[in-house]
Amino acid sequence: MQGNELSSGFEQIMENYRAGNPMNAQVRFTYLCVREIHEKLQSIGQSVSTYVVCLLLKVHGYGKRKMQKKGTACSVEGRNEQFGHIAQLIQEYKAEGQPVVSMDSKKKELLGGPLFRAGKVYCQQGLKCQDHDFPSLAHGKVTPHGVLDLTLNQGVIHLGQGADTPEFACDCLHDWWRRYGMTQYPKAHSLLVLCDAGGSNNCSYYTFKEQLQNLSTHIGIIIRVAHYPSYCSKYNPIDHRLFPHVTRALQGVMLDSVDTVAKLINERASTKTGLNVFTHVLDKTYLAGKKVADDFKTNMKKNKNIQFDKVLPQWNYWACPNL
Repeated sequence: MQGNELSSGFEQIMENYRAGNPMNAQVRFTYLCVREIHEKLQSIGQSVSTYVVCLLLKVHGYGKRKMQKKGTACSVEGRNEQFGHIAQLIQEYKAEGQPVVSMDSKKKELLGGPLFRAGKVYCQQGLKCQDHDFPSLAHGKVTPHGVLDLTLNQGVIHLGQGADTPEFACDCLHDWWRRYGMTQYPKAHSLLVLCDAGGSNNCSYYTFKEQLQNLSTHIGIIIRVAHYPSYCSKYNPIDHRLFPHVTRALQGVMLDSVDTVAKLINERASTKTGLNVFTHVLDKTYLAGKKVADDFKTNMKKNKNIQFDKVLPQWNYWACPNL
């Protein structure tokens, strides 16, 4: 039993401090060193040596490897503190039975062509495509947006054909709640949303906060948001727990329509290890450049519709319903 508790504690720590590659589910890594893992195990009552930590890393498939490409590292103040804060929020919400989701937009996919797609499929003759995959050769694009329920290990992909905007991101979250969340969490009074610091859910976009506040009023519960720091999007769980399987589902197949993309994800993205994936198409047209309402910032402070956390408020805040 002690061994099981130790292994379970180790897995929970690695889950909270693990990142990955949205294009490959096999690539997972952590920035924690042996000493830091040892300290975190001790903090949850598991008194083991650093040697045992090394054995746990080996048993769970972690090994020290150097990066194959060089890049420019960017340091963000408060980065590690935000990771710890997010881990604490996840633990609190799960303990109270409240929903915790990770959301993000995946890279756009070109439709038609026929255009080159990485990957292989079984066929009797080789598939032929254009020698260049210029966007001008496509007849459209599709924007996949994902919502991953971290408790139920259930992913929902929404497919849009317009711009990737804050309105689109919040409509995807609303559709997830309407189809799944409100049924699976009937006693929910607050929803924790984990997302990147940039993109359509940019932490500095007041349009995103406005859309969140409208959604909070519509569904009648508080939406608590925690952004991963800049340059840390790979730590967002959806990037390494859902998106690699969406990538796998679309490999080697010519995408001639949105319906084809939806069918492939529905049929191929779920896994034998318990991840269930569902797909829905949003027909609404989203246009970039939409401005925030003139009185939103004033009313936000006056009515306390958006409340900022005392801990790193640039990344943590609540969207509250209008009373």
